[in-house]
Amino acid sequence: MDPSGGCPHAANARLLARGSVTPVVLPGEVRGMAVLGHEALRDFLAHPDVAKDARHFAALQAGEIADGWPLKAFATVQGVTTADGADHRRLRSLTSKAFTARRVEELRPRVEALTASLLDGLDRAASVGDGVVDLRTHFALPLPMSVICELLGVDARYHDRLHQLSNRVVATDTAPDEAMAANREMLEVLGAVAATKAEDPGDDLISALLAAREADGDRLGPHELIGTLMLTVIAGHETTLNLITNAVRALCAHRDQLALVRSGGASWADVVEETLRWDSPVSYFPFRYPTRDLTLDGTLIPKGTPVLAGYSAAGRDTSAYGPDAERFDVTRGGGTRHLSLGHGAHYCMGAPLARLEGTTALAQLFTRFPDLDLAVPEAELPRHASFVGNSVRALPVRLRS
Repeated sequence: MDPSGGCPHAANARLLARGSVTPVVLPGEVRGMAVLGHEALRDFLAHPDVAKDARHFAALQAGEIADGWPLKAFATVQGVTTADGADHRRLRSLTSKAFTARRVEELRPRVEALTASLLDGLDRAASVGDGVVDLRTHFALPLPMSVICELLGVDARYHDRLHQLSNRVVATDTAPDEAMAANREMLEVLGAVAATKAEDPGDDLISALLAAREADGDRLGPHELIGTLMLTVIAGHETTLNLITNAVRALCAHRDQLALVRSGGASWADVVEETLRWDSPVSYFPFRYPTRDLTLDGTLIPKGTPVLAGYSAAGRDTSAYGPDAERFDVTRGGGTRHLSLGHGAHYCMGAPLARLEGTTALAQLFTRFPDLDLAVPEAELPRHASFVGNSVRALPVRLRS
């Protein structure tokens, strides 16, 4: 795996041509596997003999993984995304209350108002200089970051730093000392936030988790609390940030599809679902581990192997989506359902919120700025230095022609 990231789709196509499951070499010469094909990935994500707890990671348990390994945080952080069985159900039941369909719908007015306010700021920023503005910095980032932090109860003064640290945690090209420092600082920041909430609780997820811990100390350990917060902050804004960014890029490159939506031939929800399939916000997500030797689509995955879930590859698998799988088509609908929000017990809790934020952001953005377009060619956009997140680091646009 290329630790510097970049656009994954050409490499994905080459790998898929060889098979739906393939061996990979992770940073640090760590041997792993990747599941790329849609059907194989769906089966793998829900397989009863596949775990998320790092005690099943053979090389880690053998002491073969260095402390500064850039992907170690994904394996060792304790929280809802790395728990199995009863532990996972316990943590998920505590956390999922913040992401129910009813709770998300109650957030709609706030998301709509925040989107409108951010568009005002985007317009002001574009009015300075040559009219070019970074849509990612001024719009696609602060919307999900503000919403997830409000849900959690994280004060605005922490937002920028938490995003910067999230970027370092998900990067796959990080030097060992940088990886350890970023992980340590993020845990420290969230620990400070939790301590503040313990003294002054409010109507937010952190306060609710702390209350559950006080009511039954065995239900949520301190490491599980901070680990769950860390994973919620990262997943709650990085993925939606990439979703909005990738959708805008796709629509700018496919003006016919944008015109179709604006004429009523398709919906903004259709745009969100097709973007999730065609250019998944997460390319390869670490890790799952077979608890026994597992044969998947004819390929053996040895027990204890760290396995990447190849969401961006599965989204363009021609065996699932047909020969035109590489075409961005907002009318695709029906048929095979993409896996970009997961499958099985670990299906993304924040899926309803991500969809609300994505549809609201795109509808308001292109209603207010119907001629919005990229200010530089797509090929010149700087890519993420990660094979985990799939997007660009900046999105310079012109709001008006």
